[in-house]
Amino acid sequence: MATEGEYESILCVKPDVNVYRIPPRATNRGYRAADWKLDVPDWSGRMRITAKGKVAYIKLEDKVSGELFAQAPVTEYPGIAVETVSDSSRYFVLRIQDDNGRSAFIGVGFGDRGDSFDFNVSLQDHFKWVKQENEISKNPQGAALGPKLDLGFKDGQTITLNIGQGKKRDKPRPQGAGGLGLLPPPPKGKMAPPPSSAFSNHNTVPQTGGSDTDLDSSNSNTVVQSSNPSSDLWGDFSSPAR
Repeated sequence: MATEGEYESILCVKPDVNVYRIPPRATNRGYRAADWKLDVPDWSGRMRITAKGKVAYIKLEDKVSGELFAQAPVTEYPGIAVETVSDSSRYFVLRIQDDNGRSAFIGVGFGDRGDSFDFNVSLQDHFKWVKQENEISKNPQGAALGPKLDLGFKDGQTITLNIGQGKKRDKPRPQGAGGLGLLPPPPKGKMAPPPSSAFSNHNTVPQTGGSDTDLDSSNSNTVVQSSNPSSDLWGDFSSPAR
């Protein structure tokens, strides 16, 4: 039974349920809802299923005031506290108890099959949890550790590791326009001076005009001048004196 200090949780609430007085069961074949006066229920109200600890309580209450009409404590399901009928899935037989421990059997029925399905499933889920709690309490260490994994090597089993044998990836070279590789920067140092304005030795400038040329005996440079001053490529340079 439930102990003091445990909180009460609500498993299911159904707003419409009918209660019937049932005749004593004459044979062992089970209860039949056809033997009840289904068109004239003896009481109508709501059903609220609660749980306190491992015990479930089926409470029949008034729809408006919430006053308790009857209550059926359930310690196991299926069991004697809740039984199904043989001719319908919408009707059940409950064993109700009062505060003095006296019990009686009544019939309850739902107008919708969905309500009877929810009633059945809520009890099944609760006692499935109760079963798991009982198994854990019997073997707390095994439940905490769970199944052990065998990570050892079996006979003849080996493992191969390839370390440091991967191929090295070449770093991509930066490319300029047109997909050509960029030239490396010049080495550090002094750059070559720019060419002077004077003519370097052994420079030859092709002649664009006539065949008249003047040679400077003091310089080995050869300067070719055009006979036409207006077409001189060298601008304002004057020809050396003879």
